[in-house]
Amino acid sequence: MRRIALASISGTALEYYDFAVYNALAATVFNKLFFPTFDPLAGTLLAFATFWVGYLSRPLGGSLFGHLGDRHGRRFVLMMTLIIMGVATVLIGLLPTYAQIGVFAPILLVTLRFVQGMALGGEWAGAVLLSVEHGADHQRGRNASFAQMGPSIGTVVAYGAIALVSAIWPADSLLDGGWRLPLLASVVLVAFGLWMRVGVKETPQFTQLQERARAPLGEVLRNHWREVLVAGGVRMGPDVTYSLIAVFLLSYITATLGLSRTLAVTAVMIGSVFNAAFILVAGILSDRFGRRAVYGAGTVLALAWLWVLFPLLESKAEMAIVFAIVSGLTIHAFMYGPQAAFIAEQFPTRVRYAGASLAYTLGGVFAGGIAPLAFQALYRAYGTPTVVTLYATGALLITLVVLWLAKPPRR
Repeated sequence: MRRIALASISGTALEYYDFAVYNALAATVFNKLFFPTFDPLAGTLLAFATFWVGYLSRPLGGSLFGHLGDRHGRRFVLMMTLIIMGVATVLIGLLPTYAQIGVFAPILLVTLRFVQGMALGGEWAGAVLLSVEHGADHQRGRNASFAQMGPSIGTVVAYGAIALVSAIWPADSLLDGGWRLPLLASVVLVAFGLWMRVGVKETPQFTQLQERARAPLGEVLRNHWREVLVAGGVRMGPDVTYSLIAVFLLSYITATLGLSRTLAVTAVMIGSVFNAAFILVAGILSDRFGRRAVYGAGTVLALAWLWVLFPLLESKAEMAIVFAIVSGLTIHAFMYGPQAAFIAEQFPTRVRYAGASLAYTLGGVFAGGIAPLAFQALYRAYGTPTVVTLYATGALLITLVVLWLAKPPRR
């Protein structure tokens, strides 16, 4: 189980390392390198639009790789998605900028972002099922949380890489080429992830199936559409909250408040360490008290936290800003920790990969994917962070309603 846990964590850590590097660069660098003909705020808005493309392509990846995962096995698909994500990220690191090839630069950026999203759409469910289907039923929350820890670990490594590059190179040098290094470094993480997964066998629940679904996606849409809506709906609150902290606030703290990028990145890094630790705690608690109880408690805490977030930030005190972000990511863990087991338990084994992938990726499009674009557009239109808080509040309320409507977990 230790190796399986590391295989789950390393894969999602790599996937989200690549996504986190892109997110940080979209907020601080890509608006200048790939959209330089627009004013800074509009350039950031367009950079966040390419961020959404990575979410928009996830359902396609989830559908494709979910079908393959239920037909040919979880392990086979996990190897494919890891390689695809690594290649796409390295190619982004090698891209010419707008100054070198004009409009083709943002077009290529969007295309590779689309490929990244497809790979991530197939990765998440496989990483979760790898540990869930190898482990005992009474430890599903804990085992599923291993894959959920990957995004925070990947974020810590990503922002650490960006902070290191920013410390070594001045801002002008970062724009000249230093931004490429964190993207190219993903080659090392791909190699490690592949090495971990080569030594893991196919899950026993999949190998013991008497009959595999011939058309898993079709079966999900015919017989489990309600479960797809429930599993996708619970993502609204935690995904929007995470996008607010890890994407929008990077731009808000630097561009609007005029504070240093190092402060913003450091706060997210510290918060991500707490996030990873408490994801495991929340997963274990969900085995004892139930998924909905822990998930719902985290959602209520997040609602309270939202309304003190911007007053803390606008104080411009460094400790207040670090506390606001760290507390937000800690609370987020109590929603994100039980999430993987909750989604996996909505579907039977024969269509679990397709069902979980589709629900997770569709939920992501309308939750975390569009959120940074919506936050930036709302703030630009109204000039007050209150509209951002209201948007996030609505997403969290949707999650509470869906949790209340959800059926007991499938055993």
